[in-house]
Amino acid sequence: MINKNYLYAVVGASRDEKKYGYAVLKDLLEAGYKVVPVNLHEKEILGLKVYSNLRNIPKKIDLAIIVVPPKVALEVLKEIKELKIKKVWMQPGSESKEALQFCQQNKVECISGACIMIQKNK
Repeated sequence: MINKNYLYAVVGASRDEKKYGYAVLKDLLEAGYKVVPVNLHEKEILGLKVYSNLRNIPKKIDLAIIVVPPKVALEVLKEIKELKIKKVWMQPGSESKEALQFCQQNKVECISGACIMIQKNK
């Protein structure tokens, strides 16, 4: 599911270097992936324009990486369904039984239980 040609949206991207939203964004960016940060409260992270939601991103997102708490993740998945984004990666800690069921019921290909920063190197 990891592809250098994809455009990745990192939902929950953060400017806080201690958070996974920062680590995931920085790791993918430094590895040469095309990434777009999504965060309600930031304007710029690591020199990239930040979008407040997926709907505002002008390009087609191939895969949304979810790095937010489970309750927020479920809301993000509803937006993903609306936008017809077919692939998501739920970072450890963001998934829930409800979120995984939502993906299954709505035919959204989902990877969970694995960190994208580790898996991209395999």
